[in-house]
Parts: sequence; structure tokens; C-alpha cells
Amino acid sequence: MKQYTAEFLGTFWLVLGGCGSAVLAAAFPDVGIGLLGVSFAFGLTVLTMAFAIGHISGCHLNPAVSIGLWAGGRFPAAKIPPYVVAQVLGAIAAGGVLLTIASGAPGFDVSGGFASNGFGAHSPGGYSMVAALVTEVVMTMFFLVVILGATDKRAPAGFAPIAIGLTLTLIHLISIPVTNTSVNPARSTGVALYVGDWAVSQLWLFWIAPIVGALLGAVAYRFIADE
Repeated sequence: MKQYTAEFLGTFWLVLGGCGSAVLAAAFPDVGIGLLGVSFAFGLTVLTMAFAIGHISGCHLNPAVSIGLWAGGRFPAAKIPPYVVAQVLGAIAAGGVLLTIASGAPGFDVSGGFASNGFGAHSPGGYSMVAALVTEVVMTMFFLVVILGATDKRAPAGFAPIAIGLTLTLIHLISIPVTNTSVNPARSTGVALYVGDWAVSQLWLFWIAPIVGALLGAVAYRFIADE
């Protein structure tokens, strides 16, 4: 239960910090943090939580990561369902807190997107469904390669949180214009449920693509790393 609680809290922090930066601070008048700031916010949530709870739960914060670690031989299958439930609930709770905060500003309207992921008309850059699918698969694949490599017993000890956090930052720098960057089904769900409508109808892609990418990343890492 302590592991599941850690995953709940860690995913809560990821969604509140990452999506919160996008909703509250990205375009704040005159001093908005922009895409660069949002990218770093997502990376920093993972970096800080990896140091805080990595020794408790492994700091997955992401159903695709849990599944990818299982495929990489690092995580038992029996723990995947409770981990995923804890992650999704943490994301939804964070979305609710963020909505409460954001609603305190005049003129706020959740239909503006609320940091939801999307494609086509709901992609920040108008990218197609195929472009979004490929982006999410490839980005998650390399995310898993880095996670598995950085946490390998042969890797330099103590640096994994930094490598993983910076990788998530890089992923956002590349893909925010395409999908608003998911690579995490829980993160996508945590805000989409409050938007409803298109955000929920497109949510399938942000579950399927990250999971496929995570499995491919696990296969790729095992191929290059197994002795």
C-alpha cells in the first residue's frame, strides 16, 4: 500500500506541476514561461519525485512505464493493475485541484483545452492523427530506453533521476507542438476527464501509443543491453 500511495502522490505532483505550468503559467501576461518552461516543469516533477519516492515505489508515475518495466524484466506483472489505478487516480485528483485553482481567475474556461492532449484540430500545431500516433510511440520508446539504461545496475549510481527528468524535458521540447505531449496515459486522463467532449474521444490514442512505445523501448533495450 505504501508503494501505491507513493505512485498516487508522485503522479499527482507530475500532473499538478506539469499541466499546472501549462494552464497557469505558460502564457501568463508578459512573464509567461512558454513551451520551454512547461517542458522543464514536466521534467522537474519526475526528477524531484524520483529522488523522493524512487526508493519506495520506483517512481513510475506512468502506466506505460510500469508496463515497459515489466516487458524489460524489471517489474512483476501482478503489480501493474494496482500501480496503474494509483497513477490514474493521482492524475485525476491533481486535475481536480488544478481546475479549482484555475477557476479562480476571471474568464477561465476549461473548453480551452486544460492542457489536454489531442490531434487534428486539437493539436497545438494542427498535426494529423498519424503524426500524433508516431510521435507518441517514438517518444515513449526512447523514454523507456533511457529509463532502463539509467537504472541498469551497470550505469553510474545515483544519476538516474537526472537523466530521466531531462529526457522528459527533451521529449516535451520536441513534441508539445504535435500533441501537447503525453507519453503518459495517466497524465492524459487526469485532465481530459474534466474537459470531456473531444479530449475524451481522442484519449484512446494517448493510451495505446505510449504503451506500444514502452513495449518497443523495452524490446530495444533488452536487445542492446543483454549480455
